[in-house]
Amino acid sequence: MQRMPARHVLDIMANIEHWIQFTRHFGPMSGNEPKLKEPAERYLMTIFAMGCNLGPNQAARHLAGNVTPHMLSYTNRRHLSLEKLDKANRELVELYLQLDLPKLWGDGKAVAADGTQFDFYDDNLLAGYHFRYRKMGAVAYRHVANNYIAVFQHFIPPGIWEAIYVIEGLLKADLSVEPDTVYSDTQGQSATVFAFTHLLGINLMPRIRNWRDLVMCRPDRGVAYKHINRLFTDTADWHLIETHWQDLMQVALSIQAGKISSPILLRKLGSYSRRNKLYHAAQALGSVIRTIFLLNWIGSRELRQEVTANTNKIESYNGFSKWLSFGGDVIAENDPDEQQKRLRYNDMVASSVILQNTVDMMRILQKLARDGWQFTDNDVSFLSPYLTSNVKRFGEFNLKLKRPPEPWIKDSIFQQAAGSMRAKQMPDSNVEVTN
Repeated sequence: MQRMPARHVLDIMANIEHWIQFTRHFGPMSGNEPKLKEPAERYLMTIFAMGCNLGPNQAARHLAGNVTPHMLSYTNRRHLSLEKLDKANRELVELYLQLDLPKLWGDGKAVAADGTQFDFYDDNLLAGYHFRYRKMGAVAYRHVANNYIAVFQHFIPPGIWEAIYVIEGLLKADLSVEPDTVYSDTQGQSATVFAFTHLLGINLMPRIRNWRDLVMCRPDRGVAYKHINRLFTDTADWHLIETHWQDLMQVALSIQAGKISSPILLRKLGSYSRRNKLYHAAQALGSVIRTIFLLNWIGSRELRQEVTANTNKIESYNGFSKWLSFGGDVIAENDPDEQQKRLRYNDMVASSVILQNTVDMMRILQKLARDGWQFTDNDVSFLSPYLTSNVKRFGEFNLKLKRPPEPWIKDSIFQQAAGSMRAKQMPDSNVEVTN
């Protein structure tokens, strides 16, 4: 911690741009070459202004006279679409996955899913009253991998059951490392979600409070257990599951192929209907899978500790990303598309800081090893990239992209990681990068 270099957020973003030129994904909606003067600088300043929730007016006052509010607003509206932001964000995540240090924190095949509240203007389509936070706003629902990086983000209204976005986040991550386990809190589970995550090969592991209130089913009416018999209040309906098994599999394959949106489907199946046979079949299958999980949850302290440790990571990420959103507590947008972009901007700033912290930590660990310090991989696994004491947020914001790149960017370790990242991207992003 004492050796971590102090950097401003804009300097960090300039370093990442020097490293991989991620702003090449941005440009006019027409697909033509940007006619902006110094477009990379403009894109980075816009990401900073929106990601830190300063907004165009407040950011322009502090950007050393280099930009006007109109220039930032224009760049946001005309050059940075939601799809382009998602593409650039995936590249930052993919780069992070190629580094060695994050692999000691986790393999990236498990993610934690949770939502955190953001304040909004009252009069817009996304805002609503949140019963847990007891105020108006919307929920930023994210998936954070077990190596600390956010792989999915989406604003949802507070009245929606968060569990319906569990599958969506895993299917849309589109990374070289495909998660197969998702940790969540109580809001991230239901019998229906247990059913379809099971059919899709996803291991759902929620942290469930008040688990005694959930229905647990025994395999047959004649089965009795010596010590835990009172836990079971229902019986598995194997006939119903078998009758509609093909229908359930067809729906699961349609979700996997992207033919059906999982949030829309799960929202519909979450509404009780006596005539909806698919709902009953999904409930029956989900109750069986959830019963097995609950028995393991009750009987294994290690499982409870594992789930708690991974859900704590996303709580830490939420605090870290909000620390970087220092421009204000309210998302001052009423347009749904712009609201979603604000969340992507915030996560892009957070991913940049995480990348820079990880690089600095790797270089410091290398120096400590050369100086004779003794430490193991297990020691290093206790570190975290959510460091803030070395990050400067305030003052006069002056982006210096034309300065010479820092020497570490040309280091073979980090160039190899960038090369591996590009090799795993789509062919259209395999662009030769000059140092």
